[in-house]
Amino acid sequence: MAGTVQTADVVVLPDGRMDPKNASTYCGLSVKTLAMKRCNGTGPKFVKLGRIFYFREDLDAWLQRGRVVSTAQAQQSAAA
Repeated sequence: MAGTVQTADVVVLPDGRMDPKNASTYCGLSVKTLAMKRCNGTGPKFVKLGRIFYFREDLDAWLQRGRVVSTAQAQQSAAA
């Protein structure tokens, strides 16, 4: 039984920026969750140029930092 892969269209500006909607799609989070993480300081780096933007390299780095090998390690990371 072969699994299917669903792709999502993400708009990335030529300089690598994404608006919150596209950044949330890229990360697999809701826009609201990404906004909450931005407000409490646990989300990826962003810039505010009148509007909020995320750079793809910052999103990738943030996702990499969140990698764990067990649920116990994930709980320890969340508690720290």
